[in-house]
Order: sequence, then structure tokens, then C-alpha cells
Amino acid sequence: MIDQVIQYFESIDPVLAALYASLFTWILTAAGAALVFFVKGMNRALLDGMLGFTGGVMVAASFWSLLSPGIEMSEGEGFVKVIPAAIGFALGALFIFGLDKILPHLHINFKESEKEGVKTPWHRTTLLVLAITLHNIPEGLAVGVLFGGVAAGIPEATIGGAVALALGIGIQNFPEGLAVSMPLRREGVSKFKSFWYGQLSAAVEPLAAVVGALAVTFFTPILPYALAFAAGAMIFVVVEEVIPETQRDKYTDIAVLGFIGGFIVMMTLDVGLG
Repeated sequence: MIDQVIQYFESIDPVLAALYASLFTWILTAAGAALVFFVKGMNRALLDGMLGFTGGVMVAASFWSLLSPGIEMSEGEGFVKVIPAAIGFALGALFIFGLDKILPHLHINFKESEKEGVKTPWHRTTLLVLAITLHNIPEGLAVGVLFGGVAAGIPEATIGGAVALALGIGIQNFPEGLAVSMPLRREGVSKFKSFWYGQLSAAVEPLAAVVGALAVTFFTPILPYALAFAAGAMIFVVVEEVIPETQRDKYTDIAVLGFIGGFIVMMTLDVGLG
């Protein structure tokens, strides 16, 4: 089945492939959010475990799918070879840092008094969705940039690796959709609106993926920087958002085990398919 998917993606335009792959990650987010129609509540331990899993996938993807290929395709030796990755990684983290300071948002499990970004009268629901949207921007960029590398004919960027990344992000997006919709439902939002906001949080991924793929396609030399940029953005999200959200209750060990599991899943997918 996976081999057939890879063959299909090899047969179409890589930018279109990036769009399809990111639509897949969006659909899995919506599928997770749809569980709000069937599940009355969600255990806090389960939520923390799922968030930990998300963090593990993102960290593993940052290295195996983005940083490592970016360093390998860079020219030069020693310190010269790692400079593009170092610069791109820093810029990616600073990009999300800037959005984090500007975009009004509220992380899951945080009190309304702890909302971040510019001050706004926006409702808590909107702020929660914006927090996950911020989380999903680097995921979409990562998928797009990797498919863009395939379009540019870079040997280190493979369809298998790009499919593995999309699959890993899609897997962690499923519980993420539920992690958004269930807290909203618990706060009294209707089932449909909870689902709608849950899936809406990942709607930015296809746009980010297409932008990333097109940028790399037209400006091939930026690929090592772009891969590291996406990695830096994802690591910033994990450290600033995902991990703190899992450490606010008594289920920290479950969150850590979820993180380990997510890392193993993403590492296995990337090495096995890439």
C-alpha cells in the first residue's frame, strides 16, 4: 500500500503532491476532531499522552526528515557544511517566535489569563484555535519544502522521505484534532462548532505546504536553509508550546512516554520509507 502511494506521488508534479499530502494531514485532523460527536469526554492523562506523542513526532521529523538531509546536501566540509542548517534553523525559530509575540492565542490547558500575543477581546475559543494554527504552520512548510526538494532534483530529498513526513504528521494530527475539539466541547461549545474549530486549526497546512514547495522549486539554492527553517520552527513550537502543555498536571510521565512513542514512530517511518 505504501509503495503504491509512493509510486503515485512520483508520477505527479511535486507541488501538487505537496498539496495532496498536506490535505491528507488536514483530513486526519478533521477525523480526530470528529470524535467529539461520539466521545463525551476525554481523560486528562490521555490528552497529555497525545500531546507528548505530538511533540515526539515533531522532534524526530525535525532531525530525520529536515535537518539531516539539509546538512547532507550542503556544500563544503566541517563548519562550512553546517552553516546553512544553522542559519535556517535559527531563522525558523525566530519566525515562529515573532508570530508567537504578535498573534493572539491561548494554549490548551492554559488559563485565559495566560493568553499570549497582542491584547484582544477575542473569545477563548478563537484563541485556542489560533494557538494550534500557529503550531501547524511549520508542519505544512516542512511537507512542502521536502516535496519542493524532490521537484528540484536534489538526491537527498526523496518522495519516500516526503511521504514518511506527511504520514507522521498526519498520524499526530489525528489526536491533535481531538485535543482541540474536546476542550472546546467541555467549555460548552456545541459539538458541530467544536468539530469545526478543531479541523479549522489545520486548514493552514495545505497553504503553507504549497508556499514551501513553490519557494524551493523556484529558488533551489535555498533548500538546505528551507529544510532547517522548518525544523527550527517545529522545535520552537515543541519547546514553547507542546511540552509546557503536558507539564501542568500529574500525568507528566505519561506525556514523556507519549513523546518517546511519537519519536520512535516518526524515526521508523523516515528511515523505513526514506
